Parts: sequence; structure tokens; C-alpha cells
Amino acid sequence: MAPSLSTAVSSLLLLLLLAAAISVSSSPPMPEDSIRVISAEKRIDLTSPIVKVFLTLKLENDATAPEASQVLLAFTPTEVEHLAIVKATRAEGKRKKKIYVPLSVKASDLAAAPNGARLYSILLSTPLKPAEVTTLEVFYALTHSLEPFPAEITQSDPQLVYYRDSAVLLSPYHVLEQVTYIKMPSNRVESFTRVDPTSRAGNEVKYGAYNNQLPNSYVPILVHYENNRPFAVVEEFVRKVEISHWGNVQITEQYKLKHGGAQHKGVFSRLEYQSRPSISGVSSFKNLLARLPPRVHSVYYRDEIGNISSSHLRSDSHKSELEIEPRYPLFGGWHCTFTIGYGLPLQDFLFESDDGRRYINLTFGCPLLDTVVDDLTIKVVLPEGSTSPQAVVPFLTEQYLETSYSYLDVVGRTTVVLKKRNVVGEHNVPFQVYYEFNPIFMLAEPLMLISAVFLFFVACIAYLHMDLSIGKS
Repeated sequence: MAPSLSTAVSSLLLLLLLAAAISVSSSPPMPEDSIRVISAEKRIDLTSPIVKVFLTLKLENDATAPEASQVLLAFTPTEVEHLAIVKATRAEGKRKKKIYVPLSVKASDLAAAPNGARLYSILLSTPLKPAEVTTLEVFYALTHSLEPFPAEITQSDPQLVYYRDSAVLLSPYHVLEQVTYIKMPSNRVESFTRVDPTSRAGNEVKYGAYNNQLPNSYVPILVHYENNRPFAVVEEFVRKVEISHWGNVQITEQYKLKHGGAQHKGVFSRLEYQSRPSISGVSSFKNLLARLPPRVHSVYYRDEIGNISSSHLRSDSHKSELEIEPRYPLFGGWHCTFTIGYGLPLQDFLFESDDGRRYINLTFGCPLLDTVVDDLTIKVVLPEGSTSPQAVVPFLTEQYLETSYSYLDVVGRTTVVLKKRNVVGEHNVPFQVYYEFNPIFMLAEPLMLISAVFLFFVACIAYLHMDLSIGKS
């Protein structure tokens, strides 16, 4: 019994070892085995509430490796949670003939890197050949990544924030040389982590250059600085676009706005705020700028109380800017809700495609500048009788259909609903909604009105010709 048991155990161990060897041999090679980063420059812009990062990566494929069709980016779990957008371009050509070709970026299906880092894939338009060198320009934006410290301030206190990152580039590749620049809105920098070599010039801190960084290297740093820019956060933004083939596009935008900076403590003094504007309330904001489409008309700005007259519209054939002022200045943690509405000429936005379908060309995102939208909803209400709607958006969104009802509607209007979270200014790009429409449906409402008027007059004539008096028998 003992020899048989020993033989069975040995056979089982041999099978396990063989399966492990097959798994290792069949698994794809790690990305650092074929690509290396010759030089990397990382520029972090902290001058606004939205963290904007610009990466310049000079990459080389190994001479003995196969062609590479993608390049991987690594982000920490915290960065992935606050990541709003990632864009990449590839430099092609030389000197004056150099052009930057946009590349597709998506979350990678590969297993997470060490310490829970998530990988994103940059899909190359042409594969990177063995021993070939190329340059990529990467941009990404992070929201809610600045931590106010102290978390509560009085009306006259400036706002200080923390920013956390790494002195070296988090990458699945071997980085030969790398430097990081962090730019802040002012020269007031309370403190910053030093990782030699580190230097500071005015409102910019430089980390590096660092050489021969191993894959997945991470050196945490903390920067504490003053940032009094408006931390305007739109918690909920709903835009309703109503299309009328009689010549008008009516847009209604509902905002739920808050100040996302350090919480205000103490009592608000209107007298101090107006008498000392350069000191009192430096971190608050009392106006915002909305960039609207050109040739807007019938603009209104109101809240629950009624119309708000403290707004200014500048419009021409190229752009329209609406400067709005809430009823009170917003400090950290304060909220306000309001509605903006305006009309647009239909001929500027409605077109016909080659296949005969109609489509409306609109702009995604929020028109308020330098704001973060936590939850965005766009509802495109098509004319009654529209069929086969299709939304074309250049990034991932949640899409579904619903039915809306308005005056004189019989079967309701097909409504295309688009939803997206964590929206920034870089999402303000054109998108299209295609649909099919039979012009005969444009006669539905006029015929209903004509029929109603006709029936009314018939009823009047019938009433006048009827004798309802009670005669003697």
C-alpha cells in the first residue's frame, strides 16, 4: 500500500508541474520583454481643479522581438477611479512634415500590474517593427484628485490642497530616462516631497532626471500648495434637446452646481465680502462662463424663485458666451440649482446623410468652462414619427430610448438618452443622432388644429339651427 500511495503522489506532482510548465510557456510574454522607454517626460498641470497630465514617450521595440501592435499605460487604482479621459497621438514624419496621428485608447484585458495598477492599451495605427523607435504624446485628465487641507476654512482664508503622485513614471516597461514637471497656479508652495534630484523654480517643481527605472517602479510624492481657482462641480446636468422640423431647436439645461473645495466654516459676511474682494472669499466664485453655440436666441436664465437678471450674453456668427451670476457667491460645500434655455436655428444643425437619413449635429459635454460634471444626461427628443434612431458618440456612453409627450402628440416622440459620468471640457466634441422621418408627419399637428376648428364651427352652426325652446302643445 505504501509504495502504491507514494507512486500516486509522485504522479500527481508530476502532472501539476507539467501543467504549470505548459501554462507558463503558453502565457503571453510580459510587455517589458520587447518594448522599452528611451525617454519619458511627464508634465502635470495643477493650475485648475482638474489635474491635466501630458506625457511624451520615446519608445523602442527590441531588435529580436516581433512587431508590437499596442503600447500599455499603467494607472494606480486611485487614478483609474478619477480618470476622466485618455487621449494619445503618434508622431509621424520628420521636422516640418511631422504630423500627429490620433490613436485609440481602451482598457486592457491583461491582468493587473503589481499593487493593483490597471493597464490601458494604446492601439498603434501601424505596428512597431523590431528595432524601430517612435514617439507618443499622451494626455489624460483626473477629477476630484486634489484634497483640500485644511478641510475647512473661513471666509478670508486661502485654499490649500494636497496632490499625490509618483516622482517616477509608473510603467510596465523599463524606463531609461525620465523627468517630471509639476506646475502650480502660484508661487505659494507650502511643501513638497524631495526625491533627489529635485528642484523648484517659481511655481514649478522638477523631479529628475532619473535613469534606469525598473518596470512598475513607484516613488510616492506629496505636494501641498495654494489653489484658489473655482472648484465648480456640476453634480447633475440634464440637457433636453427638442427638434422641430418647423425650423427651431429648443434646448433646456438643468444644473445642480456646488463648490467642491474646502468646506466653509463660520458666518458669511456680505459686508466683508464686498468691501475686501481681494482678501475675503478668494476661494469662492460668483460667476461662470458658458460657451453656447453661435446664433442663439430667446436665452433665459432662471432658478426656482424666478428669472435671474444678473447675466450677460455676447453672441455673433462664430460663438456665443453667456456670463451667469448665481444669486449668491458660492463657498466650499455650498450648492445652487438653475436652468438655462435657448433656441437655435434648425438649418445650422440638421442635415441629410448620403443614405437619405436625417441627422442632427450637436456638441457633447457641459458648456460651463473649467467645470467637472459628475453625472451628465443628454435627451434628444426627435419629431413625432421618427424611426430607427442611432447616436454616434466618439467615446463610450450609456444609451437607451424612451418616449416623450408634448402638445398635440398622439403616439409620443422617440427620445435618445445618453448618459456619462465624470465629464470634463475635453468631452465637448461633436456627436450625431441619425433617424428616419417621413415628411407626411409634419401635417399631423396642422390637420389636428384645422379639424378642431372645423368641428367647433360645425357645432356652432348646428347649435344655431337647433330649436331648443319649449313650445305649447
